[in-house]
Amino acid sequence: MISAAVVAASVGLVVPSAAHAAEPAANHTQDAGKKLAAAVEEATKTATFSSPPERSVRTAPAGSSAAKGAPAAASDHYVGLVTTGSGARTMALSTWVASERLEVFTVTVDWGDGQTATPGFSVTDEFLRFKHTYAKVGTHKITVTATDSLTKTTVTNSVDIVVAGSDFTPQAPTRLLDTRDGTGTSSSRPVAPYGTTRVKVGGNSGIPEGVTAVALNITATGAAADGHIAAYASGTEQPTTSNVNFTAGRSVPNLAIVPVGADGYVELVNRSPGSVNLIADVTGYFARSASSGYTPMDPFRLVDTRDGKGTAKGQVAGQGSFGVQVAGQGELPAAGITAVALNVTITAPKDSGHLTVFPSGQQAPITSNVNFTAGQTVANSVIVPVGPDGKINIRNGSWSPTDVIVDVTGYYSADGKAAYLPLEPERLHDSRKFFWPVDGQDYRYQTLFEPNVTLAGAVMNATVTNTEGSGHLTVAPDPNTREQYGQSKAVKPTPPNSSNLNWTKGETVSNLVQASAGKNDIVDFWNRGWERTDLVIDLFGVYAKN
Repeated sequence: MISAAVVAASVGLVVPSAAHAAEPAANHTQDAGKKLAAAVEEATKTATFSSPPERSVRTAPAGSSAAKGAPAAASDHYVGLVTTGSGARTMALSTWVASERLEVFTVTVDWGDGQTATPGFSVTDEFLRFKHTYAKVGTHKITVTATDSLTKTTVTNSVDIVVAGSDFTPQAPTRLLDTRDGTGTSSSRPVAPYGTTRVKVGGNSGIPEGVTAVALNITATGAAADGHIAAYASGTEQPTTSNVNFTAGRSVPNLAIVPVGADGYVELVNRSPGSVNLIADVTGYFARSASSGYTPMDPFRLVDTRDGKGTAKGQVAGQGSFGVQVAGQGELPAAGITAVALNVTITAPKDSGHLTVFPSGQQAPITSNVNFTAGQTVANSVIVPVGPDGKINIRNGSWSPTDVIVDVTGYYSADGKAAYLPLEPERLHDSRKFFWPVDGQDYRYQTLFEPNVTLAGAVMNATVTNTEGSGHLTVAPDPNTREQYGQSKAVKPTPPNSSNLNWTKGETVSNLVQASAGKNDIVDFWNRGWERTDLVIDLFGVYAKN
């Protein structure tokens, strides 16, 4: 995994005084050069493949006395090659020809996807360097051929490579863990204070071995004390980030996209002085094989039962369900969508309950996406497969009615150009360290960039705490450039009519954000309330176009 620190360039603070705004940004950019260098090194470790010169195969022209296809003799020329990851679907190739007569050779690279490359001239340098971006993630065979222009003898060498990025495969919502009844664990008991539990992902419930990351809806319930849950790959160090923040006695869910350990497990740690039951439902996984790429979108509202947008006007009845047309809505394509990324909000519920989002054409599963209490406004990020008819279903699991709001943030399809790169969880911003909460109706901007990766979006967890009043958070790409902010020429953006998380005074609330990087790799976090709140931003991965 690439260190997430390397894609964090700066976080901006929008306040009346420009002098104050520069200080927190400087704190995040002073080590940018070192972080970027570390990113390149880490990316190289992610996908490095080589074939030594002794694997070269020589082919002599017809009629020659040389044996066709025989390994190249030590006195003959030979070819070596080394490839390193340089993005989600991009590989950098270094190859060399060993011979005393380099000037008589030409080199051709076959990338294994129907594309070739050649320097267009005879070899004059022992080392040649190429770079190639594949249309799809997965395994490819790179073959390098060196041809002696005098004898017409060719020497080839090849290597099978796997690009670093991962595509998404949606899965009907499936429960992998429930500590209340022992599902996925050896006993039916809550996770102890500061204890951990393991979730088997690879090789479980139809999920193949070797997946790189998984989309899990994690629910904390029956907590004896306030705390938070951190999810991370088995076999790695516990991160300083968080995924689910909870309070005693309340059921709180949050979607997490979590790297999967080499043993196929994800670990969940309970950072609380009290025990807590944990539930984990899977809705899809990421793997280094061609499936569905991601397309981020500027957030837009798809459903609002309060005014009848996208469905019938009026609250959803208790135990009631309704269908939602996804394909062809807004800028969503009319066909080809395999899953959609949503933010689903419950508001004005008459009683406690839960909401389940699932693909059309299927029975409602036992899983849940949003848990709520009477009168609560609460949101959760959702990734859900889309049915063959382009629709999804939403079921109110409460016995009483509630309003439902659905905002779209992106979709997955075979034509999606962005592949996922799981990162080491990294805290990008914590306003508590700067003693500058986000003012009401104001925003923070987060700048993302990495030298070799063209970003489409980022997977982050946004948390508000020390909330001085009620409100909601809206996350959207920023139209300004880094240069405009640096020159104090940025224009205050207009936030979209969407929300990512909701809170009331004194609450600590978090939610996963699949944010579009927009045109400038800058993401805005808007406090749509009228009172201040602290903001924490954790980064877990990026969607890259190259």
